[in-house]
Amino acid sequence: MTSPDSPPSALVAVIQVNSDDDPERNFARAEALARRAKERGACLVVFPENLLYEGSDKGARHDPASWGPRFGALARELEITLIPGSQREPAGERAYNTCLVYGPDGAELARYRKAHLFDVDVPGGHAERESSYIAPGEPDPVVVEVPGVGPVGLSICYDLRFPTFFRRLVDAGARTIVLPASFALGTGKDHWLTLLKARAIENQVYLLAPDQFGKKPHGRFKYGKSAIIDPWGSVLGLAPDVDEAIVISELDFAYQDQVRRALPCLTHRRI
Repeated sequence: MTSPDSPPSALVAVIQVNSDDDPERNFARAEALARRAKERGACLVVFPENLLYEGSDKGARHDPASWGPRFGALARELEITLIPGSQREPAGERAYNTCLVYGPDGAELARYRKAHLFDVDVPGGHAERESSYIAPGEPDPVVVEVPGVGPVGLSICYDLRFPTFFRRLVDAGARTIVLPASFALGTGKDHWLTLLKARAIENQVYLLAPDQFGKKPHGRFKYGKSAIIDPWGSVLGLAPDVDEAIVISELDFAYQDQVRRALPCLTHRRI
């Protein structure tokens, strides 16, 4: 149930981009899109995974110590909570794939390092070995109190395929979960929306999923279809698969309470 201090609703934005291998260009585009989302009333703005860099697997690292002040300054100027997808945070010979959250005062509110790494041979697609250049983070749930939104759980892309990870976020108090992604085209067309709806329905949460789209410098294609899903599994907003987009929706937490009362599956768990 919402507490007396919880917001009754919140206007949020997920932003779909086609990042390339030029971090400065990607930052400039993200800055412009964040301003447009703010103009439309969003208090929380979320970008896709690999926002600053979608180049070679072992390409540039982007230390949050360098980029954090720039994202923090943007969040402070716009008076929003900003989740700039993920950055490649140095970690020895590899890097963490790290999602950071910046509050309306510009301060870093939370940091989550991607736990599940994409090591697959997709039929008809590219073989990917994320673990060859990304170090796994700890699978501990990270839930952050976002001003005007409430408790938000953090996840990244491939985490979507692990339902117990999402359940742990809900057990830690998340009412909304963000999933910055760079989802492969081959699996995206068959699984993306199905999995998003499943995670939202089974956990009765709002799910905010900004995704990359288009062909990348490394030759792979990303799916797009950035989405906002409600606790009943309804799609509140959906981006096209091949274009830049700002998807804005209102999260109605009273409605979420209604869903959880009518179908109290979270309290019926026995395992």
